[in-house]
Amino acid sequence: MMLDHIVHLTRKDPEYTVKIWKKEGLHAVVGGRHRQWGTQNALLYTATSYVEWLSLEEQETAKLANHPLTELLLHDEVGFGTICLRTDDIHETDQRLQRAGFTTTGVMPAERQTASGATRRWQLLFIKEEISDELPFPFFIEWEEEDASRYEKLRRDGTILPENEALNIEKCVFGVKEPATAEERWKRLLGGSLQLPNCRMEFRESTNQRERLEEVVFKNGTRKMMFEQGRYLVP
Repeated sequence: MMLDHIVHLTRKDPEYTVKIWKKEGLHAVVGGRHRQWGTQNALLYTATSYVEWLSLEEQETAKLANHPLTELLLHDEVGFGTICLRTDDIHETDQRLQRAGFTTTGVMPAERQTASGATRRWQLLFIKEEISDELPFPFFIEWEEEDASRYEKLRRDGTILPENEALNIEKCVFGVKEPATAEERWKRLLGGSLQLPNCRMEFRESTNQRERLEEVVFKNGTRKMMFEQGRYLVP
């Protein structure tokens, strides 16, 4: 299991987001549209993961979507939302989580129309929980294509440049009221360790009303960048 992507909720449209991040010297792109959810996104890829800036495109569609991510977007509106973990066998992951005592949504099909008009498909799995100010659990994804094939297509269409593959998200830092409790819950979810092959999860005490991801740290990140209430340390 690996970090697949960060979900950063924003009120800005994808074109604006891309413009801001390119000004910072980082190659972001307009991702596309999730027609069935009423959302749209911009993306910044790294060697093994990416940041997704998710925003509303059709609010009424989003309200009717009955989907955990749109519900989180409508609740929070702006700031880091959650993270997504990549698995090679989402049905086995579902079974493991249920054995560990978690209630899941079951595996859900999903797709996105890219800016070029292509369709990308995947499957999602969420922990069933009420959207609130408490820290949401990560969700899980299995892509239709294997990583090597998927990344090759992203290189060909310009989503990924060589400079993207020099980037790595090293650490995700979550602000919570009781770090020790959060660590134990996430260890149970992740199978025993907070260190994934491509990223580490850390928890620190926070007095903020809302428990959320607070900081995304890139490898060799020395520049602090604030965007839509999210803090990044970037190279």
